[in-house]
Amino acid sequence: MDELTVFGTIVLVVAGGLLLALLAIKLGDRFPIPEPALFLVLAAVASDVFPSLGERLSIREVERIGVVALIVILFNGGTLVGWRRFRVAAVPIFTLGVIGTFGTAAVMAAAAHYLFGFDWIIAGVLGAALAPTDPAVMFSVLGDKEIRGRAGTILEGESGVNDPVAIALLIGMIELATTEGASFWVVVEEFSLEMTIGLVAGLLGAAAMRPLLRVPLPTPGIYPLRTLAAAGVIYGAASTAHGSGFLAVFVAGVMLGNADVPLRAEIERFHTSLASLAEVVVFVALGLTIDLTDLLTSSRLLEGLGLAVFLALVARPLAVGPLLLPIRMRRNERLFIIWSGLRGAVPILLAAFAVLAAVDQAERVYDIVFVVVAFSVIVQGSTVPLVARRLGIRMRVST
Repeated sequence: MDELTVFGTIVLVVAGGLLLALLAIKLGDRFPIPEPALFLVLAAVASDVFPSLGERLSIREVERIGVVALIVILFNGGTLVGWRRFRVAAVPIFTLGVIGTFGTAAVMAAAAHYLFGFDWIIAGVLGAALAPTDPAVMFSVLGDKEIRGRAGTILEGESGVNDPVAIALLIGMIELATTEGASFWVVVEEFSLEMTIGLVAGLLGAAAMRPLLRVPLPTPGIYPLRTLAAAGVIYGAASTAHGSGFLAVFVAGVMLGNADVPLRAEIERFHTSLASLAEVVVFVALGLTIDLTDLLTSSRLLEGLGLAVFLALVARPLAVGPLLLPIRMRRNERLFIIWSGLRGAVPILLAAFAVLAAVDQAERVYDIVFVVVAFSVIVQGSTVPLVARRLGIRMRVST
C-alpha cells in the first residue's frame, strides 16, 4: 500500500499541475503571454518551491522526453505541410533550413566566443543548440489564426528541416568536443551520414507505410495510433542505421501528408493535439531541471540575455535575411519570417545532449539555453501578434 500511496501522490501532483497549467492558458486571452511561457515559468518556480520535483527528474529523462516529443512534433509538422505545399516552397525551405541553420550557428558561436570567452569548440556546441527555430511556439501565440500564403509554409517547413540539421550538427560538435585529436572533419562526416540515411529512411518509410495506412481497422479510435506507431518505426529504423531519425519522420510526414487514408481529418486533429501536449511536456521538463534561484544570481543570466538579444536582432537577420532576398514575396513577409524565428523545445533537447555527453561547460550551456528560450518565448513571442498586424500579414481562422 505504501508504494500505491507514493505513486498516487506523484500522479496527483503531475495531473493536478498539468490541469492547472492547461487552465492557465486562458490567461493568454487577457495578457499577451505565449502559452509555452506559462508552462516554462510555472515549472521553474515549482522546482524552486518544491525542490523534490526537480530532483526526481534527471537530464537523461529530459533528453528522452524531448526525443519522444520531437518525433510527434516533427511528424505532425510534416503531415500538416504535406507534399503539395512543400514543393511550392521547397527551395526557400531547404536554403533556410540548411544554410540558414549553419549561418545562425556560426554567428552565434562567434558571439559566444568573442563576447563571453567560450573556446571555439564549446561556442560551436552552443551555436548549434541555439540554431533551430520552432514556429509551433509562434503559432501558439496567434491563437486561432493561421498565416496564409508562402510565409506560413516557409516557417513550418524551415522548422521541420532545421531541427534535424541542428541535431546532426550538434552531434558532430559533441564528437569533436569529446574525442581527443579529432578534427572538424568529424563534424562534416557525422552530418553527411545522418542526413543521407535520414532522408533515405524517410522516403522509404513513407513508401512502405502508405499502403499499410489504407488497410481498414475495426475501431475508428485506433487509426491515429497506427500512424503514430508508423512514425515510431520510421524513427527507430533510421536511428538504428545511424541516420537522423528526426529528418526521417519529418520527410515521411511530408510525403504522407496528402495521402488518401481513412479518417484523415480525425487523425490530423489527434496528432495536432498530441504535438501541442508534447511541446508543453518539454517546456515543463526544462523548467523542473533549472535551479532558478542559482540562475538569477549567476553570470549565466546576463550571458543568456545578451545572446538572446543578439540572436533576435543580429544573428537571425544576418543568417536568414540574405537567403530571403531572391524569393518572390513581399518585403513585409520577409521581415515577419526573420522576426518569427522563435526558439522552443529543440534547443532544450540539444543542451541535454551536451550534458549527457559530459561536454566541458555543459551545465553553463544548459542554463544559457534556458534563458535564451525563455526570452524568445516570453519577450519576442509576445510581440509576434503585434508585428503581424503592423506588417499586414494575411491571416485566416484555423478550423
